[in-house]
Amino acid sequence: MSSSYRIALNFEDGVTRFIACGAQEKVLDAAFRQRINLPMDCSDGVCGTCKCRAESGDYDLGDDFIEDALTAEEAGQRLVLTCQMVPRSDCVIAVPVPSTACKTGTAKFGGTVAGVERFSDAAYELALDVPEDAPAFLPGQYVNIGVPGSGQHRSYSFSSATGARRMTFLIKHVPGGLMSSWLTEAQPGSKLEMTGPLGSFYLRPVARPLLFLAGGTGLAPFLSMLETLAVQGCAQPIHMLYGVTRDQDLVLVERLEDYARRVPGFTFGTCVADAATTHPQRGYVTDHLPPQALHEGNVDVYLCGPPPMVDAVQRHFKAASIAPASFHYEKFTPTQAAAPAAA
Repeated sequence: MSSSYRIALNFEDGVTRFIACGAQEKVLDAAFRQRINLPMDCSDGVCGTCKCRAESGDYDLGDDFIEDALTAEEAGQRLVLTCQMVPRSDCVIAVPVPSTACKTGTAKFGGTVAGVERFSDAAYELALDVPEDAPAFLPGQYVNIGVPGSGQHRSYSFSSATGARRMTFLIKHVPGGLMSSWLTEAQPGSKLEMTGPLGSFYLRPVARPLLFLAGGTGLAPFLSMLETLAVQGCAQPIHMLYGVTRDQDLVLVERLEDYARRVPGFTFGTCVADAATTHPQRGYVTDHLPPQALHEGNVDVYLCGPPPMVDAVQRHFKAASIAPASFHYEKFTPTQAAAPAAA
């Protein structure tokens, strides 16, 4: 039995903070010990103020609480009282208030440029070395990266595995863009400041087949998810469709081929929208969705791409009466400084 478990607290405003919780410690006590004031009034299982949802992990609730605080039906839906919850594994907990209400916020940390690889005029892969105390993140989340000398930041999804001391990001090349201009001149050893992790788009516990839909550099969070699944193992089939606008936008395909070897049950396809493409699959991801990948609705869908793509997939699902078991998506625009929109 572990002496300590890692608990991810996902707040309503998209902020994620990780805490260590002892094997016999209640989550509320562990959070307070680490200066995160989760909602509470009584701490005795009576008021229900500390009610949250355990999105993953194993735990005990005991029986030292009253039904007015937590009903049997709520407990069956994985609602928990953090004042009574004792973890039995690493857990992810959704906290239904903003992080600021719990006297916490996003973590700030630095990174050192280890390298920048440019893929034609399509994208960059930025690699940053970070200190051992850099915050962990959930695969699929993003971070705000400050652009040196500008006073501004841009938001990018992690493409590396959580816990790695070298973080990577797949960044769209935007002609004249703030970050693109800096990356063109960036040198190894340059320092960057980051804030995060953030976002409600992340890999949930895998209980059924997965369908990943990536548009352009929206591939990034899926690389993080696939690395996690490669390490943890996955018994469910996973299919990915990776769509881009132009032939040269189709990057890191060799990495997907590597995951197809490393992750049992993982398959992928690619498509290019440009009418002049020589790619064998022309069009959009909605043109190339294999029916078997939908598993008659018994599938969890993850979608990350530009807003037109996300909207098109939603319209396609509605028109085809496709209702997946769960549907998680994130929209992004390449020049934004604000958080991506997720649902």
